[in-house]
Amino acid sequence: MSLGRTAVVLGGSMAGLSSAGALAPHFDEVLVLERDELPPDAQHRRGVPQSKHPHFLLNSGRRALGELFPGFEADLIAAGGMPLIASMDTAHMTDVGWSPRKRGALDMVYGSRLLIERVLRDRVRALENVTIREGVTVTGINTDDAGRVIGVKFSGEEVDADLVVDALGRGSKVSDWLVAAGQPEAPVITLDAKVVYVSQWYDLPPAEERADTWWWKHMVIMPTEKKGDHPKENDYLSNFFPIEGNRSIACMGSWGLEMPRNDEEFIAAANRLQTPKFAAAMAASTPTSEVHLTRSTGNKWRRYDKLPVAPQGVVFVGDSICAFNPFYGQGMSSAALSAVRLRGALESTSALYPAFYQRFLAGQAKEFKVPWGMAMARDRGYDCATGTETVPKWMRKILASVGASMFNTITGASREDQVVDEHFARVFNLDESIGTMMRSPRVIFGLLRFRISDMFGRHKIPFGFDPQLDPP
Repeated sequence: MSLGRTAVVLGGSMAGLSSAGALAPHFDEVLVLERDELPPDAQHRRGVPQSKHPHFLLNSGRRALGELFPGFEADLIAAGGMPLIASMDTAHMTDVGWSPRKRGALDMVYGSRLLIERVLRDRVRALENVTIREGVTVTGINTDDAGRVIGVKFSGEEVDADLVVDALGRGSKVSDWLVAAGQPEAPVITLDAKVVYVSQWYDLPPAEERADTWWWKHMVIMPTEKKGDHPKENDYLSNFFPIEGNRSIACMGSWGLEMPRNDEEFIAAANRLQTPKFAAAMAASTPTSEVHLTRSTGNKWRRYDKLPVAPQGVVFVGDSICAFNPFYGQGMSSAALSAVRLRGALESTSALYPAFYQRFLAGQAKEFKVPWGMAMARDRGYDCATGTETVPKWMRKILASVGASMFNTITGASREDQVVDEHFARVFNLDESIGTMMRSPRVIFGLLRFRISDMFGRHKIPFGFDPQLDPP
């Protein structure tokens, strides 16, 4: 059943494209307005500067996109995406050294943001009632006397709309336009832990030219966060991240630290990491890009759900409503989940009544609490953090100490306990909150058993292998 003639999506990135798939069955026409000229293949573009860094499409996001576009994952793999088991295909280092390989519950499809978006864009373009207008800039909204959004202004044109989806990202001006139209301003909560990360793209040597010790596809070096004198690079979170086409993205990031800005500084920083193997992989590969730096990484949630009356005629998806620290890889999946929620809301209503918007925002807010809570759990522990969600210094110290200890306990127990591993994989993939995981008696038992074993140095699986040697 059609809910209207025209739905307009503001923005043609992951959130907007996902939303177009949700809207298509319910409107005669779906119009996607995108500022950039969209390339037919996988290329960087101005509107998505973060495409130059690693991106995770979590299991929840893959399933969501599969619901909206059946066969999406198969298309992604056919286009070059790599299905891997993270615990088997990753060389993972913590404070104590290399972790062991094991077959775990966390599986992923690796690929660049460029590839993921291009495959999704191809699926959207195949929808008969969806039109993507490229190279146009959204300049405002039209509202009726009651403040309901009834249209969109863009590049000297106007279009009437039965529903508008704001997918314009962190810099969206829709909230300002609503206030200018007489609507109350939505409260905003923020937390910026001053995360900065830098990346460079590499062509890998052919597999037959690599040493036998280069068995891994993905290398992760966790920050040590040691006290006292140590190279600041030991506090970086570093990834040698595999993407399609026998390539990888070398990425280093930190909370509140200065980061390298050019090739020379980038290589020097890599040589000061806890293991020489990261820099060795870079040296054996061929750089194909400059060093890219991003510092727009704060958490920001526009709480439209807290308004007495929800904005009418418009819904919000992706970073335009809730933007996360991108270091945690939650953005694309959260946007896809919002699109699936939008599709469900449209399927369960006969018309776009005022209550439709309130219900959608309430359900969406409940969904956001899982990734938001994960981001807060870590980012609140940094002294450099600013925003409405900061906590007193004494609490930051507790959060930093307890957070690091708890993370090491969970990851350690996951090595030896299948139940803990399965719960942790669900938390990582936004299928379960950390609170739900920690309310499981079986998980608590597994964590306590690991801590007791750790106290006596008795483990089922050895770990902490020498970081100066190749990952075993």
